[in-house]
Amino acid sequence: MRSDVGLGHAPRKLALANHRQRNEGTALQMAWFDAMQVNLSAAERRTATLPARRSVKKEYQAAWLVKAVTCIDLTTLAGDDTPGRVRRLCAKGRRPLRDDLVAALGLADDPPRVGAICVYPAMVGPAVKALDGSGIPVASVATGFPAGQTPLAQRLGEIRYAVGEGAAEIDIVISRAQALTGDWQGLYDEVKAMREACGAAHLKAILATGDLKTLRNVYKAGMVAMMAGADFIKTSTGKEDVNATLPVSLVMLRAIRDYQHQTGVRVGFKPAGGLRTAKDALNWLILMKEELGRPWLEPDLFRIGASSLLADIERQIEHFVTGRYAAGHHHAVG
Repeated sequence: MRSDVGLGHAPRKLALANHRQRNEGTALQMAWFDAMQVNLSAAERRTATLPARRSVKKEYQAAWLVKAVTCIDLTTLAGDDTPGRVRRLCAKGRRPLRDDLVAALGLADDPPRVGAICVYPAMVGPAVKALDGSGIPVASVATGFPAGQTPLAQRLGEIRYAVGEGAAEIDIVISRAQALTGDWQGLYDEVKAMREACGAAHLKAILATGDLKTLRNVYKAGMVAMMAGADFIKTSTGKEDVNATLPVSLVMLRAIRDYQHQTGVRVGFKPAGGLRTAKDALNWLILMKEELGRPWLEPDLFRIGASSLLADIERQIEHFVTGRYAAGHHHAVG
């Protein structure tokens, strides 16, 4: 089973995900974004057409859903996380689809795996150990997640701790206060310091778009984060009142496109919070394909932050294979 999204080579792509050229950033270039205006109605109209105009069916839908699996940052960020829970999540990340479904799809020789396992810094060690030899990176939230309201030195220390424990990716949160007050130099300086603290680990900058109030702020914050060296920009912590939406994602993708035009550098994108169904995954894959093109359908440039999404994708794939839906408890998250 193959399609134009290239699902047959997902594990090899995952193994190489952290070897993509880093975004070294630029000096703060206010002229690139200072006069930017965003038309909310136009963004809403553009994204509202996607589910109706673009759809994939039957074996093509199954192929796109397998591709979505390989781009998931399978996540647990709960106050009652334990090493045992993290080990179960990692086992699910190694084998996100049941063996019988993988065989029915013709992928037994090249089974899919998730893009990363995302945990709190204290759980990085158990996750790294559980994923040893899998090629799946461990991502860790840091910098006072989710609010980011701790002193900068403490936030940088948290990054260094997670990297020291073996995290290959760090999901930082920006200071919303700096974005809301237009302190772009301050935001740039903080993200740049966080980028330096990451060392070889990739930095994913969470904009917390639900807190930024306007799409103009979203665009500007995304551009500043990329100039400071973010390898990904990410919509949300999953803890805001409003998390990932298609209009917000569209604006962030246009910022990524503009940054590439200015620098020649590709930056990744991660929607997170509120993506729960297979249909959600398809909508975001279609948006990526239409706005940024085929290269952004691989886990080195596209991730989906999710915890419950995988169960629904597996359920839809089982329907494709067997013609019937299984109860939700047949597809445990981890």
